[in-house]
Amino acid sequence: MAAADNAPWLVVGLGNPGPGYAATRHNAGFMVADLLADRMGARFKAHRGAADVVEGRIAGTRVVLAKPKSYMNLSGGPTASMRDFFKVPVERIVVVHDELDLPYGTVRLKRGGGDNGHNGLKSITKSIGTREYLRVRFGIGRPPGRQDPADFVLKPFSSVEAKELPFHVDRTADAVEVLVTDSLEKAQNQFHAEG
Repeated sequence: MAAADNAPWLVVGLGNPGPGYAATRHNAGFMVADLLADRMGARFKAHRGAADVVEGRIAGTRVVLAKPKSYMNLSGGPTASMRDFFKVPVERIVVVHDELDLPYGTVRLKRGGGDNGHNGLKSITKSIGTREYLRVRFGIGRPPGRQDPADFVLKPFSSVEAKELPFHVDRTADAVEVLVTDSLEKAQNQFHAEG
């Protein structure tokens, strides 16, 4: 277990690459990863073509932030390759992603579970061979009326949502920090209580 003790945490923010997707709901994970990189005073750099990566520390804890360069439904390959390269045990893999089944701005953390139709999670579970990684879920709410969820997640946040977005991204980044520097339980107690 000694090797795992000095292994870094791997925080994977999910999204789709390219400016056309940058402000969309599906890119909430990228937004949180970008803010964490800013807080670490670092910039993302290309890593072996699979992901853009930042290596640094959060409150003394070694963390690798990754944004897969693949499309969302292929996030698993880059995640597995980062896990292997940095020798990260599954209990230190954190995936930050958008979640349709949570009201907008809600933050929820958990270990394991299904993919709930989320193609990024489906790909990661298949590639790393387990569901038992940590998830930090950023609520984006359900689409209005009969809008197709696949279409909804690729649309930008509404103007009302966009006003609150920096606050919600900030809170989600805070939740990731508590998770990696303290524990899942502490992060759940703190952020689930806030609604």
